[in-house]
Amino acid sequence: MGNAFACMPRKEHRGAAAVSRSKRMGSARSARGGPKLTPAEEELLHRQALAMAIHQHLDAGGSMSRRIDAGASLSRRMAPGSTSSRRRGDLPDSVTNAKPAQIVLENLETKKIVLVHGEGFGAWCWYKTISHLEEAGLEPVALDLTGSGIDHTDTNSIATLADYSKPLIDYLDKLPEDEKVILVGHSCGGASVSYALEHCPKKISKAVFLTATMVKDGQRPFDVFSEELRSADVFFQESQFLVYGNGKDKPPTGLMFDKQQIKGLYFNQTPSKDMALAAVSMRPIPLAPIMEKLSLTPENYGAVRRYFIQTLDDHMLSPDAQEKLVRENPPDGIFKIKGGDHCPFFSKPQSLNKILLEIAQIQAPSTLLPGKASAEETAAEKS
Repeated sequence: MGNAFACMPRKEHRGAAAVSRSKRMGSARSARGGPKLTPAEEELLHRQALAMAIHQHLDAGGSMSRRIDAGASLSRRMAPGSTSSRRRGDLPDSVTNAKPAQIVLENLETKKIVLVHGEGFGAWCWYKTISHLEEAGLEPVALDLTGSGIDHTDTNSIATLADYSKPLIDYLDKLPEDEKVILVGHSCGGASVSYALEHCPKKISKAVFLTATMVKDGQRPFDVFSEELRSADVFFQESQFLVYGNGKDKPPTGLMFDKQQIKGLYFNQTPSKDMALAAVSMRPIPLAPIMEKLSLTPENYGAVRRYFIQTLDDHMLSPDAQEKLVRENPPDGIFKIKGGDHCPFFSKPQSLNKILLEIAQIQAPSTLLPGKASAEETAAEKS
């Protein structure tokens, strides 16, 4: 089924149980040409980095403080296809004091939130989000996709999006018949979320695309980045980041950015301790899944409510590119995080948590008679 990472009791965070459950197959040191670490050394290094990150986060009042970074976030809702924000009357107002956003667990369609990481990441990247969501009474689960985190599959062998997304599909298939989850996909993990919407729509209550590849039918995840990375042909000819796992005479199998490029693209607002964690945890990016066109239908993919979270200081997927995504494939709602980089689970964890709690509380619209406006739409118009 792949590897799942769920939040541990708070008292365990400071002990040995707070160590990492993921390790990197390709050592950062060996990638630079230095001595290759043994598996035991890699595991120890990663455990130390994650334990330090969690320890510092808790000491700084992070997940334990229950603070919402309301002053640094914009949590706005837009009607599908609209170009301007407006408040949703049925969503909580932004928190302006030190209290957390309130959530009524009995009113939720589901308390289970499945967190799907983006390219190069793993379940480990959600450690702050897991802590926040569990404190609110929800049931977060983070999965390692194939070849990610502690899944030992060689990334060069991943040939399809189905291969890459298999741990997610296996997880959904094994859910009880009457149980649904909220899916949250980050970056290229949005492609796996879209794939799951098409193949397991009855198991999904809502889908959240976190600055993610929310593609249309017949579109590739790579196409979302193509305007910023140039066309695929040019990219393949000129990119020094390509990995040729099957030999230089064969098509490239992956991508691997260097440390400085990762910092500039992903972590321009991220704390240094989280960048240190990422440096020893990120894996090469399998290329095949992001080059595959998705087949999405209104009956399956279109049957599940979708929400998009924009990050307004994103260097990997620019705000303009995100606007184009939601304009061309309108979701049911749009939220924005001011000052968030491409990884708001690191840079703006409180703001991200607040938005996820808001989305979790949105109720399914009731069946309407022709020509009748929903209460949800009416409340939005009045607000």
